[in-house]
Amino acid sequence: MRKELSVDLCLLMLGVFCIAALLACFITPPIRKLAWKLGVVDKPSKRRINKKPIARLGGVALFVGLVASLALYFVVRDKNGGLFDKNVNFYLLSLAFLIIFATGLIDDFISLKPLQKLLGQVVAACLAAAAGLVIGKVADPLNSGSFISLGLLAYPATVIYLVAWTNIINLIDGLDGLAAGVSCIAAATMFILSIWAHRFDAAALSLAIAGSTLGFLVHNFYPARIFMGDSGALTLGFALGTVSLLSVTRIAGLTTIIVPLVVAGIPIIDTFSAIVRRTRAHVSFATADRGHIHHRLMAAGYNQRQAVLFIYAWTGLLCIGSLVMTQVNALPRIAIFVMLLAMSAVFAKHLHLFEPVLLHHTDPGTGEDELITPTDPEFQDEIQQLHEREHERVEEFEEAAGIRRNNATKNTSKAGGETNKIDKED
Repeated sequence: MRKELSVDLCLLMLGVFCIAALLACFITPPIRKLAWKLGVVDKPSKRRINKKPIARLGGVALFVGLVASLALYFVVRDKNGGLFDKNVNFYLLSLAFLIIFATGLIDDFISLKPLQKLLGQVVAACLAAAAGLVIGKVADPLNSGSFISLGLLAYPATVIYLVAWTNIINLIDGLDGLAAGVSCIAAATMFILSIWAHRFDAAALSLAIAGSTLGFLVHNFYPARIFMGDSGALTLGFALGTVSLLSVTRIAGLTTIIVPLVVAGIPIIDTFSAIVRRTRAHVSFATADRGHIHHRLMAAGYNQRQAVLFIYAWTGLLCIGSLVMTQVNALPRIAIFVMLLAMSAVFAKHLHLFEPVLLHHTDPGTGEDELITPTDPEFQDEIQQLHEREHERVEEFEEAAGIRRNNATKNTSKAGGETNKIDKED
C-alpha cells in the first residue's frame, strides 16, 4: 500500500536535506586541514586545471552528510514503517555504499590501478544487486500491459548499470564545483520523480545527495578550496544510480529507464565521447586526456566559472525535459527525447568532443612511439593523417558495397534473362 506524502513526512524530508547540507558544509574545513597534514592533495599538472595544490578529501564530508541524514530517515522509518521497499535489503545496500566509498578513499591516498578500482566498483554493484536492487521485468513497449522477464540477466545488467553510473560522475570532475553541482541538479530532479512515483526511500536518498553536494559546494565552487576526490565522485555516481534503480525495482517501463539517463545526459555524453575519442586515437579507455566537455569549453575561451555555469544550464535543460517526459503521452515523449538528443549532439559537435586529443606519433630520432597532444607541433600532421586513413576506409567500404550491389544487379539481370528465355521457350 502506498504511503501518501503527509506533513510529518515532509518535515522528515526537510530534516534529511538540512542535516546533509549542514554536516557537509561544516565538516569540510577540518577535513581539508586533515588532507593537508596527510599530504592528500592534487598537484598542478598538464591535465589538471588547478594552478596550485588543492586538498582532495572532500568525499569524506559528502559521505558523512549522506550517512547521517539517511540514519535519521532510517530511525523514523522504524517508528512509522512503510517508508522503505521491503524487497530491498538496505543493510546489504549500506555495505555496498561503504565499499564504494572505501574504494574511492583508498584511491585518493595511493592511486589504485584502473582494474583494482573497477574490482571495488563491481563488488559494490554485486552487493547492491544481491540486496534486491534489480529490474526483474521490463514493460513491453509494443504490447501494453505485457512484461518481458529478464531472468538471470537482471543481475549482470544491474551490475553494469551501477558501474557505469559510478564512473560517469568521476569523469566530469574536472572543474571547481562541476561534479557536485551536476549531481545536485540531477538529485533534485530525481527527488521530484521519486515523489511522483511515491518512492519515498528514493526521494530521501535524492535529498541526502542534493543536501550534501550543496553544502560541499560552499567550499568547492570556484575558486575551490577542496576537491571531492574519487571518494566523493564514486560515491555520488553510485548513489545516483541507486536512486534511479530504486524507482524501477522489479518492474520498469521504458520511461522509468530512459528518464534517469536523460537527467545524467551530460556525464553520459562526456563518457561516450571519451570512449569514441580514445578509440579513434588507439589509446586505452583508461588513458586520461584533455578532451572532456570542460576542457573544450575552456579551450573555446570560457573561464572556469562560465564553463561550470554553462554545464549547469545544459544539465538543467535536460532535467526539465525529463520531468516533462513523464507527464505526456508516448509520441510527445519520444519527440522531446529526440529533441534533447539532437540539441546535445549539436553541442557535442560544436565542442569537437569526438576529436582525439591524444595521438600516437613515431619519433623520427628514436623511432619510439609516443603520445602527443594538440600543443605538440606534430599533432596537426597526425590528425590530418588520421582523417585521411578514415576517409580511405570509408572509400574502401563504399567500393566494396558498390561491388556487392553490382554483383547483385548482375545476378538479378541474369536471373531475369533466364526467366525471359524460359518464357520464350514455353
